[in-house]
Amino acid sequence: MGNNYVTNPIEFLINTLFGLYILLIMLRFLLAVVRADFYNPVSQFLVKATNPPLLPLRRIIPGFGKIDTASLVLMLALQMLMLLLIVLLRGVPVSITGLLILSLAELIGLLLNVFLFSIFIQIIISWVNPGTYNPVISLLYSLTEPVLRPCRRLIPPISGLDLSPLVALIGIQLAKMLLLPPLHQLATL
Repeated sequence: MGNNYVTNPIEFLINTLFGLYILLIMLRFLLAVVRADFYNPVSQFLVKATNPPLLPLRRIIPGFGKIDTASLVLMLALQMLMLLLIVLLRGVPVSITGLLILSLAELIGLLLNVFLFSIFIQIIISWVNPGTYNPVISLLYSLTEPVLRPCRRLIPPISGLDLSPLVALIGIQLAKMLLLPPLHQLATL
């Protein structure tokens, strides 16, 4: 019990600080992939917050088409470091392979959660304050449109009601249920 008194707050801080920074890098990566407005204030914040580690890393790791591989490597490295620190803090043995697989699972989970929450926020904003301009709303639209567009083709709007967010949310939740448990199980082998 005495050990948890100190380790729980430290683990919380590690999770929070690393998690927030990994989220910033992922948002920057995703917004670049969907070619969102670079001059948007939120985009500018993401660039300024993530440039210090990414600029030197880009000199070493080149991009691949639209994919910023330096961002992917940085996210994976930070996720692995975060999990390693937590595992060491808990005093549990660790394997590099398990750490790598668990890190990939965590990043895939974060990616799916980014889309899940982006769609939820977009739905709520469309109910509460439709038609208003906000820099965040335009980025949300840019981010979610590649996911919602195929869903709209599958189920077109019915009497002006767009059900594509519902289809996308169900699909994302199914992907989480089908992809993440096998990866977590594979990481513990």
